[in-house]
Order: sequence, then C-alpha cells, then structure tokens
Amino acid sequence: MNTVRLFRSYPLAVQVLLVNQLGVNTAFYLLIPYLAGYLGQDLGLSAAVVGIVLGVRNLSQQGLFLLGGSASDRLGARGVIIAGCALRSVGFGLFAFGTSLPVLLAASVLSGLAGALFNPAVRSYLSHEAADRRAEMFSLFNVFANTGMLIGPLLGSALLLVDFQVSAIGAALIFTVLTVAQVLVLPAREVPRPQTSVLADWREVLTDRRFVLFTGALTGMFALQNQLYLVLPMHAENFTGTAVSVSVIFLVTTVASLVLQVRITRWCDGRWSRGRAVATGLAVMGGGFVVTAIAATVMPDQPASSSAETVVRLAPVLVTAFTLSVGVMLTQPFVYELIPTFGRDNLSGTYFGVFYLASGVTAAGGNALIGWATDLAGADLPWLPSVLCVAIGMSSALAVLAIHRRGGIAPKSTAEENSWHTPTS
Repeated sequence: MNTVRLFRSYPLAVQVLLVNQLGVNTAFYLLIPYLAGYLGQDLGLSAAVVGIVLGVRNLSQQGLFLLGGSASDRLGARGVIIAGCALRSVGFGLFAFGTSLPVLLAASVLSGLAGALFNPAVRSYLSHEAADRRAEMFSLFNVFANTGMLIGPLLGSALLLVDFQVSAIGAALIFTVLTVAQVLVLPAREVPRPQTSVLADWREVLTDRRFVLFTGALTGMFALQNQLYLVLPMHAENFTGTAVSVSVIFLVTTVASLVLQVRITRWCDGRWSRGRAVATGLAVMGGGFVVTAIAATVMPDQPASSSAETVVRLAPVLVTAFTLSVGVMLTQPFVYELIPTFGRDNLSGTYFGVFYLASGVTAAGGNALIGWATDLAGADLPWLPSVLCVAIGMSSALAVLAIHRRGGIAPKSTAEENSWHTPTS
C-alpha cells in the first residue's frame, strides 16, 4: 500500500511514465529472450548470423544513446519518448513478419534505435517532473521496471506455446498502446532554443571532470548487474546440474525489489549522504559474491541427486542474487537522482545519454573480463569469477567514497565551494 500511495502522490506525467516502463520491460522481455531460438531453430539461420542480428540490435542501442540524449534536450523529451516507442513497435512488428536477413537486420536496427531514444529521454523527463523527489521516484521506477522483467518472460513463454509470431505481435501491440497513451496524456513542455551546438554540448559533458570520474567509479555497478545473466546462471547450473534453476534467480531478485526497493530508498534518504549510499550499495553488490566464491570452492562437482539437494546447492546463488539486488536498490535510485545535478538543466538528456553509453561499453567489457576469468579458472579455480566480482564491487565502492570525500558528488554549486579542486602547495 505504501508503494501505491507513493505512486499516486506524483503528477500524472510521472505515473504514466512509470506504467510505461512496466509496459516497456514486459514487451521487451516477452520477445527478446526467445529471439535467438526463433532465428536459429524456426528460421534455420546459422549461429553466426543469429549473433549478427542480435549484435546489431545491441550495438544500435548502446552506440546511439548519446544521440538519443541530445535529441531529448533539443527536441523535447516527450517527442523523443513517443518516437522511441513507435519505432520499437515497428521493429518488433518486423520480427513477427520478416524472415529475410535484410528485414531482420532492419528490425534489429529500429529496435535498438528505439531504446537509444526513449531510455535517456524517459529519465530526463522524470528527473524534471519529480524535482526534489527524484530518489523516491527512481526507486518506484525500479519497482515497475523489475515487475515488467518478471511478467514479460512468463507471458512470452505462454505465447510461444502458440507461435513466436504471436509473441512478436503482442510485444508490438504493447508498444503501440504505450505510444498512443503518451500522445494523449504526456503534457508537452516548452523547449528552450539551444544556444550551443550539439558538439559543444557533448564537449561540455565529456569534459565535466566530476561527472566523468563519477561515471568511471560506477563501472562496478554496470559490470555486476550483468552477472545476473552470466556468473549467477553459470553457478546455478554448475551447482545443481539443471538449467531450470536459473529462473529462480530472477524470481528472487524481482520479489526482493517489489518488497524492499521503496523502503530501502526512504531509509537511506533520511540517514545517509548520496555518496555513502552509492558506495555502500556497490560494496554490498560485490560482497555478495563471497558466498558463491566459497560455495564454488567447497561444493562437490556432481549433479544434485534430489530436490532437497537441489535447493541446498542453489541456496548460495540465491543469497548472492538477493545481496546483489539489495546493492542495486541502495545504489541505483541515488545514481539516477545525481546524474542531472552535474550540469545544466537543459543538458540532462545528454548527461543520461553519456552515462548509458558508458554503461553499455563497461558492461560489455566487464562481461568479457569475467568470461575470460571463467575460461581461465576451469575446474581448478572455480572461485575466480566470483572473487573478481568481489574485487570489482569493492574497488568501485572505494572510488565513489574517494570522490564523495572530495565533494565530487555534491550539486555543482556546492562542489565548487568545497575542497574538490586539487589543493596547491
């Protein structure tokens, strides 16, 4: 009930965009987890071609976040959000009816471009609408997003019993409904005429030393969040001998977010500084992997022989997944709250765009590093990937603390008054 009351306390535009995020994640996870299987099994494409199609979608999204952020600042977040949802609807519709490689590649590009447009724009719009209640609002945002991540795969697996095309059409229809709702409900806001060029805006953000250092310190958040899809599923399958146990990880993290996210944000908001909350969250994210590191060392290398043994063997993974989820709940709302405070109000979209571009690159690099450590570990060093995750989380936490203690996480006007600048002798 507290979550419902908090939701209703925000303006209609915020409520629409929170529900929008629920719909976006529901439609996305309804389709994308099953796309590789459809391309390879139903259409008979080679693994290399499947990888190209999926890679094009990811590249067109991650590589164009900066473009989406600048478009939000210059054209208005409302229009960019609407355009992004409309493009995602078209892209997913092409997946439903297209079978040739050119059409599939077009669907991937449109779907990726859509995400690059509406992800920075939604967060920029929300940060302006929520004003001084950003942290609580972004905690709600996480609740709606995680709920969609839970509903989407369940709905997708049910629709797949009929046909993949039904899943793709269903996802496209959800984005169509969201587009119409945004056109009808989202209020337009006047966009000031830009006084600088796009390149000047990018230069301003990329040379903002405080923001660049803050973003760099958050590499741990980017890298560790992605271990829900790499290290934890790997351990779950290795410990239990079955891939079915992987789905329980996502159930645990989603339920934890629904129950705890708003409570954790409210508790921290009145007691801790933003820097302390973010650093603590990063430390918790990394620290949770101590459990899987120990379990990988002592767990017998054999499949579980009973349901009870499966539960026991899966427990360390679920503890790590829960701890990782708590760390994200501590960190993410305050990170999103802080991003617009580094620069001018009319550059918030560009700041979010750069942040998401950095997160995509870092997540890919983190996965590559941890994947390399997994290959290196083999059967002799099964604890190595988890230990690397611990090191990443703790290093990022220390980096954030160092920036915080020098005033680099305070609002810009405050930061300029304190000791952030390097002292001279």
